[in-house]
Amino acid sequence: MLRIPGMPLLPGTLFRDVSKGHYPKPQSLANFQGLSMLSDRQQPAPVESGSVTVDISCPPVGASSIYPPRSGPRMPPWLAYDKKVLCFNAYFKQTLQEVYHAPYLVRKVKIYYYLEDGTLEIYEPRVDNSGIVQGCVVHRQRVQKAPPCDNEFMSLIDLNVDQTVQIFDRQYHIIDCDPFTRHFLNTRGITVPDPIKSPCDPTEEQRKRQNQPRSGNLIPKNHPFAQFLKFDRQILKFQAYWDDRTEFGDVRKLELCYYLSDDTIEIKEQHIRNSGRDGPTVFLKRGRLAREFEGLQLPGQMTPTTLLNVLGTNMRNVRYCVDPLNTGNKDIHYYREKDLQIGSVINVYGRAVVITELDPFTQNYYRQRYGIQDFTPLPIPARSDDCADHRPERQLPPYNGWGSYEDSVGNCISVEPKPPKSDFKKFIKYDRYVLRFGAKMLSTIKANCERIFVISYYLCDDTLQIQEIAVRNSGFLGGEFMKRTRLELPGQEKFSCKQPQYYMPWNFFIGSTMSLKDFIFHIVSADEYTLMYMEHHQESFTHANVGVIMEKVKVALQNHMTEFVGSCVPDCTDLEKKRNVFVSFESFKGALIGIMGNQISDHEIISLCRHFSAEKSQPNACDRSTVRAAAHLELKKALWNARDDLMEHFHHINPTNQPFLPESKVRSALRGCRLPFSLELIDNILSILNRNECDDIEVCDLMNFIDVSCGKGCNMLPVNHAFELCPKIPFLNKGRVVNFTCFLGELNLPLNLPAGGEKNHDALGEGRIMPPSAMSDTEPQKMHEDDAHMA
Repeated sequence: MLRIPGMPLLPGTLFRDVSKGHYPKPQSLANFQGLSMLSDRQQPAPVESGSVTVDISCPPVGASSIYPPRSGPRMPPWLAYDKKVLCFNAYFKQTLQEVYHAPYLVRKVKIYYYLEDGTLEIYEPRVDNSGIVQGCVVHRQRVQKAPPCDNEFMSLIDLNVDQTVQIFDRQYHIIDCDPFTRHFLNTRGITVPDPIKSPCDPTEEQRKRQNQPRSGNLIPKNHPFAQFLKFDRQILKFQAYWDDRTEFGDVRKLELCYYLSDDTIEIKEQHIRNSGRDGPTVFLKRGRLAREFEGLQLPGQMTPTTLLNVLGTNMRNVRYCVDPLNTGNKDIHYYREKDLQIGSVINVYGRAVVITELDPFTQNYYRQRYGIQDFTPLPIPARSDDCADHRPERQLPPYNGWGSYEDSVGNCISVEPKPPKSDFKKFIKYDRYVLRFGAKMLSTIKANCERIFVISYYLCDDTLQIQEIAVRNSGFLGGEFMKRTRLELPGQEKFSCKQPQYYMPWNFFIGSTMSLKDFIFHIVSADEYTLMYMEHHQESFTHANVGVIMEKVKVALQNHMTEFVGSCVPDCTDLEKKRNVFVSFESFKGALIGIMGNQISDHEIISLCRHFSAEKSQPNACDRSTVRAAAHLELKKALWNARDDLMEHFHHINPTNQPFLPESKVRSALRGCRLPFSLELIDNILSILNRNECDDIEVCDLMNFIDVSCGKGCNMLPVNHAFELCPKIPFLNKGRVVNFTCFLGELNLPLNLPAGGEKNHDALGEGRIMPPSAMSDTEPQKMHEDDAHMA
């Protein structure tokens, strides 16, 4: 549309522009300076000649811009002025109607102007004990100007130092601004005046005049409430004692508490353990403590006022007057904090309490208030018999047979008996640790001697359980023979004051005979776990301690060495030629029992045979290429590429660059560097790596083993690392064949072999002599097959 200049905007004065042929659709979104934003610019309208043209490249503003052309911000306001706030200090006067000397109240506020959206907020800082509601005065919003410009909103041009602005019918006078606001306005070409002083508050001046002390009264008044507000919850604590070492007394340790809020004192007694004193610990109730104590006052002797000239006989016709001087009244002096120091003696109603020590807060208080620096504590005296360590042993009454011994002890120690406590740490450590032994019953009845039992000993609580194995056509049902319980050792006095001794794990070994609930059992065997547990805990099980057994055997065979060697190996040619000689378990056992007799038990013989066993476990079934393929598969699945970190860790734990490391360190390094290997796969990897004589693992072999880059592609399917990768067959036949040469070398005794020709003896009784030269390749395999068949 075309408009005739100078004509009003009325119908008939506008004409259609026939030359216009492009009618673009208005666009609400735009891309400005690489930012997607809402296009709220107003398109420039046609103007008359000589008027100012609109610069389209300038950002849109609601009012006239204060910036020169093309010098304003090139970003939208919500982004250019994000988190930028102008702060002004101002005040306003509030009229007071009920205060005569103060017609108004000066209240100081802060005006915040947010540049991003032109909003304004007024906040009044809180003042303690002001008595007025303070905080947010005007919530953040766009504020309209005062009439007649109420159709416009306030902007930053309307806010400056030494200006008065009207906001919601309240006049705010700005007196100062922060450095950021001053710098921001100055850079925009706005001059900011210097800060001005705020007017004096009449109410504050009146309060200061009331608090000024008078010239005639220089003594400061004691205001209890002001003292309470200043020193509330501040307590001075002292350690003290009362020496009451009379015929039946002792030294009483006390704690003295001085409350600064009201100058009161409270004394608490610290009961020593097993002192015989029980009950409340309050030695002195909280209150003001007088310096001098002359006895309790009679009722009516101490009154707040004194009455003079009392006339009359009854209460109605009485004439009196109050003595203003309080004649005869005695001033009472109370203890203050300056009277309480280390070494001071406090009179607590006739009891001399000596202060010995101060706590850290009290020391700091006296250091700041009185300048005291020495806080050396005083020693506390003690009675001569208090230091005696002799305590007579408590004699308990004998056990009466009701319940267990521990229950009877609980009834004797406490009036309210509690159930006996179990060793929780032992239970957690040895939970599910069970030692199982095979046993037979010794009885005059022949049928009982053929019964087979399993004795289970639980290490977590030292209890026993006996199970009977059912034998076909024996006439006895299998199952539980004795419930799980603790059993006492036989031969003890039942009704005694002493605690009974119970069966312990070291009382059980192969060859022992024991009485359990009036039944006699003979232990004839033990499972593999029990034997291995005893061998790993030789300090507790002497029958599995090879060192102790060898010393016993060495002493017994010192004079019978020739007879022992001849019993085991009749042909001594292999011994003379220093060949390895192997004997069976039965021959070795028969030779030892024939010389030592009852001095050695079956369990000790089994321990020796297991230690010097000639049987070798089956070779490792792990294939190196298969395990390596499984390891590379796991590394590729987890995208593991921290080989340099693993090498750096090896350099850290091995600064001398030793080529071999112990297996424990290598295992901890693999788990610490978070390699994606399961525990079973780590065991398989460590079992096939190169080792030295000390069974240490080669580090270079391990690094080359896990190097994925130098290996070929993995064409292996995922397998179960625990069962399928390296099948593990348990090795149970340990100790059936003894390495006799190794045993003699450990025994280190002269053989004294008889001179004789070579004899070809292949067997001696049940034992076979099996030198390695005479054994074929098929015999060991056949022996293992026979052992597996017997197992």
